[in-house]
Amino acid sequence: MASTVSFWSCIFLFSLIVALSAGEDESKEHVLTLDHSNFNETVSKHDFVVVEFYAPWCGHCKKLAPEYEKAASILSTNDPQVVLAKVDANEDANKEIANQYDVKGFPTIVILRKGGKSIQEYKGPREADGIVEYLKKQSGPASAELKSADDAAGFIGDKKVVIVGVFPKFSGEEFENFLAVAEKLRSDYEFSHTLDAKHLPRGESSVSGPLVRLFKPFDELFVDSKDFNVDALEKFVEESSIPIVTLFNKDPSNHPFVVKYFDSPLAKAMLFMNFSSENADSIRTKYQELAGQHKGDGLVFLLGDMEASQGALQYFGLREDQVPLVVIQTTDGQKYLKANLESDQIAPWLKEYKEGKVPAFKKSEPIPEVNDEPVKVVVADSLGELVTNSGKNVLLEFYAPWCGHCQKLAPILEEVAISYQSDADVLIAKLDATANDIPSDTYDVKGFPTIFLRSATGKLVQYEGDRTKQDMIDFIEKNRDKIGQQEPAAAAKDKEEEPAKDEL
Repeated sequence: MASTVSFWSCIFLFSLIVALSAGEDESKEHVLTLDHSNFNETVSKHDFVVVEFYAPWCGHCKKLAPEYEKAASILSTNDPQVVLAKVDANEDANKEIANQYDVKGFPTIVILRKGGKSIQEYKGPREADGIVEYLKKQSGPASAELKSADDAAGFIGDKKVVIVGVFPKFSGEEFENFLAVAEKLRSDYEFSHTLDAKHLPRGESSVSGPLVRLFKPFDELFVDSKDFNVDALEKFVEESSIPIVTLFNKDPSNHPFVVKYFDSPLAKAMLFMNFSSENADSIRTKYQELAGQHKGDGLVFLLGDMEASQGALQYFGLREDQVPLVVIQTTDGQKYLKANLESDQIAPWLKEYKEGKVPAFKKSEPIPEVNDEPVKVVVADSLGELVTNSGKNVLLEFYAPWCGHCQKLAPILEEVAISYQSDADVLIAKLDATANDIPSDTYDVKGFPTIFLRSATGKLVQYEGDRTKQDMIDFIEKNRDKIGQQEPAAAAKDKEEEPAKDEL
């Protein structure tokens, strides 16, 4: 009996040890936590590090966190090594690092290669399996060799843009330039190379190298180039990978082309319509025809199904009862609109736009009928009256309703406004930058909240101090124009008041 008890005790003890070990492994964090004290040292030790800049209050960051950790766990045994790390960019001590990597929103993810010497934006999925697949490709060679027709068929497919270099030998200037472009653009495209053009589909009998063939699932299906100048080759890839008309619908295979479209530096023409409407076919046909005629004319074209384009309509301040509608957004942010159009109206309207005869469209919330709160509400249509031409010193906050920092600032801004209620020369105001167009040539708003003081004489100064009541009042007093000779009410009032604890 004793031996039996001893046997099962050993089994139980062994099982307990295994369970505890498993628990320790599961609780282990595979995502490295970096900050200002260890960031540079850690990055310099690795050839491939993925860094997420996050904020604790960011909803997208919270959603990403478990997927990012799961991906880090899977990739912890990958060869070559792939390191996933995170930095709390909300911490003041880490903001210098965030600025170094141009972090303007959360989460921002970058890939750092060769000890941080090469910086690449992460453009992959946000779920664990997709992150793993994307990073495995990114950590491998920038271009893979195709050795057979089966290799080529598996690589090219019919849903994505891929680039294949055909070479008589894997050496020489053409091949080296091809690899250089592949390395630079690898986050956006997949590259491969081959010695035998017969492996390739779609007209392989006419191909002789050195040559670059770009395969795409739209328009003419493939295009070739024999210009191996690095800049020319990069331009060929970028321009050839955008459809004549980008389709914006709920098909996930179209989403990469939509992202590419909006990343284009060219002016953007966007037609939004109900794809199931009676006149849909005639409008689509005419729009496609016009897009082909204007290709290379400084415009890129998109056709959006209203069902999938609700976010875009909201962004541009448009309504469903205006579709079919076409919007052109220029490189300086100006917008031009034609609503409720017919197929025969597209060409003449585009001609009028080209001739400068179409007035600009401005997105604006309605001007509030009542605006009697301490912090005044400004919209695009009242910006001139309340700010630009008001003759007052206006502290204007550009905010987003979802921004945690903006929400935290709101009561402080209200306290500042209350301090100036008896000063007719100072106005404290706010503008929802997600619901109103703002003149980008005047206000450089790249994040939220962004605060400017426009003095009574038009001097514009951005506020970059601490977000406390007294600091903001000091900033106003330093930069305002003294219209009258009396001491400002806010300054006199604050001399009499002992600062609150949160102002010290």
